Amino acid sequence: MNNDNGIKLYNILLPLWLLIFLPSYLWLVLIPLNYIIDRVVLRWSLGDMPDKGLFCRKHTWKICIAGFLSDLAGALILLGASLVLGESSEKAQDIGSAIMFDPFSNLPGLLIVFAGIAVSAACICFLDKWILRRAGLDPQQVKRSAIRLALITAPYLFLFPTRLLYEGGTLGL
Repeated sequence: MNNDNGIKLYNILLPLWLLIFLPSYLWLVLIPLNYIIDRVVLRWSLGDMPDKGLFCRKHTWKICIAGFLSDLAGALILLGASLVLGESSEKAQDIGSAIMFDPFSNLPGLLIVFAGIAVSAACICFLDKWILRRAGLDPQQVKRSAIRLALITAPYLFLFPTRLLYEGGTLGL
């Protein structure tokens, strides 16, 4: 859209999961919420370990940071795939659009989103194993906790059809 000053205005539509990585007031909610979820899952995964409260207080913040980095890895895969596909044929553009706005509208797009979630979960598992091993847990407990953290805290938000927000007028666009 052009205005009288010669300035062009563009409407930017972003998927919901991408907004998480942009600095905003949303972080005031997301960071504590992620920390609480990571702490609850870690505490549960430790079973009847003595001093697990102290252990969680000392190491949950590391696991929380690892989770954000892992989610970023998956988001970069999705963003990269959608950008590459956006420059291709019309069918490939449909897949790219599905990745960004409605994974359930296109099977290849849905599979790519599942791949992004799987990469994030694998990164969570790998980083959490490293953190928990360095914290002194026994190998069996490291494996159990890392797998539970990866499965429960994977970025399932990638599956949210952002199209619903834009079409429903929720964002006022």
